[in-house]
Amino acid sequence: MTKYKFVSWNVNGIRAVDKKEALKWVDEANIDLLGIQETKSTKEQIPNSIFEKEYKTVFASESAIKGRSGTALFTNLEPTFTCNCPSVDILDEGRINEVHFTLGNKDIAFFNVYFPNGQSKEERLVYKMEFYDRFLEHCENLKKEGKSIIVCGDVNTAHTEIDIARPKANEKTSGFLPMERDWITKFLDHGYIDTFRLINGDIKDKYSWWSYRANARGNNVGWRIDYFYVSEDLKDHVKDAFILDDIMGSDHCPIGIEIEI
Repeated sequence: MTKYKFVSWNVNGIRAVDKKEALKWVDEANIDLLGIQETKSTKEQIPNSIFEKEYKTVFASESAIKGRSGTALFTNLEPTFTCNCPSVDILDEGRINEVHFTLGNKDIAFFNVYFPNGQSKEERLVYKMEFYDRFLEHCENLKKEGKSIIVCGDVNTAHTEIDIARPKANEKTSGFLPMERDWITKFLDHGYIDTFRLINGDIKDKYSWWSYRANARGNNVGWRIDYFYVSEDLKDHVKDAFILDDIMGSDHCPIGIEIEI
């Protein structure tokens, strides 16, 4: 059996994070796969100076609209397939890295995803829900092919009241709307596991995103909207799931899991 560490972080601009030297901790963290969301860059614009560690595979998806969205994945695992998942990311916003690899006897489809935010206008909320459904359908098709699924990223929705500091005040805000929360429930009902809850139970006051306003992070008025999900067949392989809320540099903090296969 081999243990692997996977980490996910919405950096809210990878070039801005580089200027803060906020990714240097990666050099000492022994991460086997790092998924970054909201790079706001092309692959060529990702600075070489973000950390010294060199990964064999760097796979980036960029938005058709420059300076928005964007995802990047760094790993030493040997990919058998990579794509930006155009059947889900139909507006070409650089929201997905899909990478397949084999660990032990598991054929894994790994997704690093920056799911849409629905707060700007009604049309974006509609698109967010459609994106959710397309993504679930894609994962289900891969499971039928015998793939195990791992998903990391910014889902842009807090699932339950213990995943948000002020549930009542935000019940009509996108990111905590019933339809968005119901979709996460539907996703889990299809045989996917919220790894943080699997390992940590109903622990409260653990969040992954805080507004820049009103010292929200200092007061821990946050939302848990970043997740690692695994398909049911990987449940017993998850040995740890954590939130690295002491790492600064973005309005999100990194999250991670350790799996053993």
